[in-house]
Amino acid sequence: MSSSREASQTPVARSPLDLAITAAISGDNEAALRHAGAILEEDPTRSVAVLLAGRILGVLGQTDVATLALRRAVRLGVLEGSLPRAAAAAIELSKLGVDTKEIRSRIAEVFARGSRRLLAQGATPPALVRQRLSGIPLPHTLAGIELVQHIKNLVIAEPDGYEGDEEARPVSGQSLLSALDQGGLERMLEVLDLVWVGAGTKVVEQAQSGQEAYILARGEVEVIRQSDRGGSLVLARLGAGALFGEMALLSRAARAASVVACRPSLLLVARKEDLDKVVATSPDVGNVLADYCRRRMMDNLVRTSAILKSVEPQERSHLMQLFVTRSFEKGERLIRQGQESEGLQLIASGEVAVVRHDGEDRTVLATLTAGEVVGEMSLVLRRPSTADVVATAPTVTLHLPHGQFMGIVRRYPEVLSHLYELAVDRDAITSSIVAQEATDADDFVLL
Repeated sequence: MSSSREASQTPVARSPLDLAITAAISGDNEAALRHAGAILEEDPTRSVAVLLAGRILGVLGQTDVATLALRRAVRLGVLEGSLPRAAAAAIELSKLGVDTKEIRSRIAEVFARGSRRLLAQGATPPALVRQRLSGIPLPHTLAGIELVQHIKNLVIAEPDGYEGDEEARPVSGQSLLSALDQGGLERMLEVLDLVWVGAGTKVVEQAQSGQEAYILARGEVEVIRQSDRGGSLVLARLGAGALFGEMALLSRAARAASVVACRPSLLLVARKEDLDKVVATSPDVGNVLADYCRRRMMDNLVRTSAILKSVEPQERSHLMQLFVTRSFEKGERLIRQGQESEGLQLIASGEVAVVRHDGEDRTVLATLTAGEVVGEMSLVLRRPSTADVVATAPTVTLHLPHGQFMGIVRRYPEVLSHLYELAVDRDAITSSIVAQEATDADDFVLL
């Protein structure tokens, strides 16, 4: 993860928990404990405050009470209906050397597909009653051993009515993870890591390759895209429970935007090499991951692809089911000049170059990115391709085979209309470039 900093585009007020996490990240354990302790005095059911206290107690060598605190943080995470927070506490427990197999099994039992406690998609559990925290830390006169002992007493005390609520409360599913069955979710929880990042940390950097996906357990991040002209645009602000960077699970294409923490955050990290090992032994996990990434890819394409926008929203799902996902390495040809196209290809991620060869001469006609199509000239104008299409970065496309094309255009004539206009425009541009090259050559001879 990059350690570089970038200012958040929108100021964020610092909460007591922000201050506690910031102090912990900087290594000021006493300041972190004063803030966390004040939170727990007012509300002992705040899972992240208990998690933070447990983490610091572990750092200070108080392993037994740290273990107790982190076990409670797992249970509080479940009570809050937060799979990421429960998982984060389990990961901190494992870093203390605790065997968390049984804990992961309990988390998976609650949040996995088919759980009796899992609410229907889109349903929201009743909100926990939260009091507003004063934000005043414990006094500086409480320090050293006395401060540690006070925190130990806070995390040992059992909140009133806590056990009954834990067992009865329904929970919301977590995007992607709750689509797994219990066994698959247990294996996923086993390979997740946890990182703590301060406000301003650049988690993902645009145009860089990445092999990680992230789930936000606590905090907020902004998705920022830099333009070619040097400006920046905030595309989204994501909160707890959000998943980002997941296209790294499907391809090695460069990141399309940067992601910057705009407040202290806890991030679950899924690394592709670890997930590949899970998928190798649990094919169902691979199917769920692929299906999820494909749906997210489709959602992104609907916002960027002119061909998909030309189809009525209610018809897009059926149309997308006819496409097949294909992956290409850098330098690999999608289409070969002089050959009939195998079908239409919609670029989902990555980048391709359209390159025309004329003897030893080579001309780059265009560079295309996500949302654009290739192969339409050969399909619509019914002639061999006039150029190579080559991946200039790892690229994922949605491929519509030639045999499916006529059925598509009969059902969706608007697609044919769009592709015809695109093919004619591109053909005209190609002819213009070729003609200009011929003129330049004649001028050179005359000179």
